Amino acid sequence: MAIKLSDTGPVADSTLARAPGVLQVLPSLLTGGVERGTIDVAAALTAAGWRAVVVSAGGPLVREVERAGAIHVPLPVDSKNPLVMWGNIRRLAALAREHRIDIIHARSRAPAWSARGAARRAGAHFITTFHGTYNAQNPLKKLYNAVMAKGERVIAISDFIGRHVTSEYGADPARVRVIPRGIDLTMFDRAAVTPERMIQLAQAWRLEDGIPVVMLPGRLTDWKGQAVMIHAIARLGRKDLRCVLVGDDQGRVAYRKRLEDEIERLDLASVVHIVGHCNDMPAAYMLADIVVSASTDPEAFGRVAAEAQALGRLVVATDHGASRETVIDGVTGWLVAPDDAEALAQGLRVALATPPRGREAMMACAIAHAREKFSKTRMCADTLALYGELLREGGARV
Repeated sequence: MAIKLSDTGPVADSTLARAPGVLQVLPSLLTGGVERGTIDVAAALTAAGWRAVVVSAGGPLVREVERAGAIHVPLPVDSKNPLVMWGNIRRLAALAREHRIDIIHARSRAPAWSARGAARRAGAHFITTFHGTYNAQNPLKKLYNAVMAKGERVIAISDFIGRHVTSEYGADPARVRVIPRGIDLTMFDRAAVTPERMIQLAQAWRLEDGIPVVMLPGRLTDWKGQAVMIHAIARLGRKDLRCVLVGDDQGRVAYRKRLEDEIERLDLASVVHIVGHCNDMPAAYMLADIVVSASTDPEAFGRVAAEAQALGRLVVATDHGASRETVIDGVTGWLVAPDDAEALAQGLRVALATPPRGREAMMACAIAHAREKFSKTRMCADTLALYGELLREGGARV
């Protein structure tokens, strides 16, 4: 089993000879959990008096990195071209020497290959975060993925991923640390979401007062389970609710068209709405009576369930992967069989029929669970504690 860190907080500067430097490397700074975690850790590093450098190919979130007090350096680390990846070794090593970097933290596979070589050249420690199961249809792809298990420490974002790293990639359990992804509890706080924000969003989505709202957030891609959700709503046979599919198609126009066609075929146009990207997810969650994570493949963490529970929303999620950690079945939400429209429909029936007293008790448990296990503060404290553990061991070994 992977080893968990306690919520001990950052290592005090007095335990180290000088303020350490950490370089995080990821493909880009567009949007997503990897990017958000990178920014959160960069902010925690600078707040603790450490030096933080982030390397990516760029993107709109560069501004947030810089606002966090970190240095952003653009490099083509998003490239999978072997020649570019080889050149990135030299670039990253030079950068590590220039900024006196002690630890290089890789958060994705192509950058990790370059980062590992750069750490060797610069005499820095090498650490990785394993963010997903990664597809491994053939031995070559599995070899490509394996670099993520080669860090002196490997951060797994859930127990599920921790087991995957050790069983599938042979990582030494002593090197694996489970640090769940953290959510911003100041943002995902019921008290922080104003009625005005909710009203504005409800009007934009044309939601009617008094009608239950079932919501599935997630980018429009097959494994997120939108099609399963549509068929589950059809099985409910109710017109007195609204199902909102929140998420961008990210260019998957054909998939969105298939969903729209299925909605029409099942005569659900008045019930199921695809609303696209949302810039105010806390308000979106607060509009929902039930939040669904219908992923047909196992979630590596399950951010939707964690965020929704932090806001006290009732959650129905599929019973595999890290959803078994983010949702406590029957206590903070319900788990249902994956890729099974009837099972999801039954979960929705139970959730929608839950009486007010039971609903309030479950909401309180959900909020407490999310705040205890999945806070950004805890994630950052555990990550900095891990950095300190590595530095106290001495010389890099990669």
